[in-house]
Amino acid sequence: MSSHDEKTVLDIIEKVSKSVVNISTVKLIHNIFYQTVPVGGMGSGTIIDANQGLILTNNHVVGGAEKINITLWNNEVLQGTITGSCAIHDIAVIKVNGKDLQASELGDSNKLRVGQRVYAIGNPFGLTGGPSVTSGVVSAINRTIESQRGLFENLVQTDAAINPGNSGGPLVDLEGKIIAINTAIIPYAQGIGFAIPINSAKTCTNGIVTKETPKRAWLGIIGLSLTIDMAHYYGLPVNHGVLVTKISKESPAATAGINEGDIILRIDNTEIHKIEDLVAQIHKHKVGDSIQIFALRNNREHYFDLTLNQTP
Repeated sequence: MSSHDEKTVLDIIEKVSKSVVNISTVKLIHNIFYQTVPVGGMGSGTIIDANQGLILTNNHVVGGAEKINITLWNNEVLQGTITGSCAIHDIAVIKVNGKDLQASELGDSNKLRVGQRVYAIGNPFGLTGGPSVTSGVVSAINRTIESQRGLFENLVQTDAAINPGNSGGPLVDLEGKIIAINTAIIPYAQGIGFAIPINSAKTCTNGIVTKETPKRAWLGIIGLSLTIDMAHYYGLPVNHGVLVTKISKESPAATAGINEGDIILRIDNTEIHKIEDLVAQIHKHKVGDSIQIFALRNNREHYFDLTLNQTP
């Protein structure tokens, strides 16, 4: 990269940073003595609509907060209120009343490519002095992970450092457009962080602003993509498909009789080779659609007819 190109990128990052905010919260919890005590939290967010004062962040950053303080790049502090949230994507929208707010431009996460240069902007550890910036690349796309907050699908994986306090901050491209919202890190690994694709966040945000809750089909399982090594180690008869590791109670999968340990190989007439295939097939359907799942259980073929519910 030439010095001219670097200056252009630095100017863009400086501009975007003025739309990134620090979020500090106070939540009330009950201790072991059933006493109510305040607990502080922190995170980051991005102004996406300067006129309406809308800020995009993670649901886990502000969910259940009794008080939300928003600190702008110039150290001005505003009071924030939650407009709405979309827990399935860990997205929330906060509203503030402020003047001369600066908003960022949203990009198109469908155009992301592995190896693409990105920058994570946020307020790690709640440090003062404005947002900090880390750089990296898009390591992978369409990742599915399980966390304490549930199953998250279609995530962007990046090696740009995401530290505590960065959650809710933007992942931006070389044009300064937000292409994902930082949400999680793997604490026992280096250079592995995850972000919510901005197109998923757009869907949530539009639903929140228009008061229309998105309806999404739900199967109710957590699974792993089978590999050749896994099949060999466990002596499985197939080396592809999705191994069911957990089933939600009262879900369509549970009602149909699917068990943990089943290997899903086909949905209707479409073969399932990995978890991403399964997720894609479920998302092609609407709530109330009927599907047929073909799976192996103890090396025997089983068919399950079920009706998809709405994601709880």
